[in-house]
Amino acid sequence: MNTQKKTNTIVGLGLLTAIVIVLQALALTVRFGVFTITLVLAPIIVGAALYGWWAGAWLGFVFGVVVLCTDAQAFLAVNVPGTVITCIMKGMCAGIAAGIIYNLVSSKNRFIAVILAGIAAPVTNTGLFLLGCVLFFMDTINEWAVASGFPSAGNFLIFGMVGANFFVELIINLALSTAIVQIIGIAKKSNVA
Repeated sequence: MNTQKKTNTIVGLGLLTAIVIVLQALALTVRFGVFTITLVLAPIIVGAALYGWWAGAWLGFVFGVVVLCTDAQAFLAVNVPGTVITCIMKGMCAGIAAGIIYNLVSSKNRFIAVILAGIAAPVTNTGLFLLGCVLFFMDTINEWAVASGFPSAGNFLIFGMVGANFFVELIINLALSTAIVQIIGIAKKSNVA
């Protein structure tokens, strides 16, 4: 990688990192159900598409750290290591999945690649959150389900904790797909990426 490309990558990732932090902090004010929605998947997808899966992993890591510091108190009170693992891994893996899928499909069709990456990121993020809940917090989830009047912990997880959030995140990513494709196209034409 030449010096100009390294500089562009560092600057681009710096900007996307700042966007991830600001958007996740802003998301604290937007709630659907129990948790805030994730607004940062779009810049994670852009970073993964422009710079590769490793950039998606970095941006996902930053997202996980911000969630851990701002919106994970209920889980930290139950299991600190489980919360750290869940928050960091779900973000990193969402970025990695977006980057790998984009890379595999983009040579054939950039728009389809962005749509598939835009689906993979929230599916991975939400799926690993649910897995973390099952592995580390199931006793607490059962208590929350009973207290909330849900017939089972599974119903509470799907309908009480992640249902609306997941669909909002997915719709946001799909709605932004055209803009993301344009951003990537402009960046690649101007050799920013």
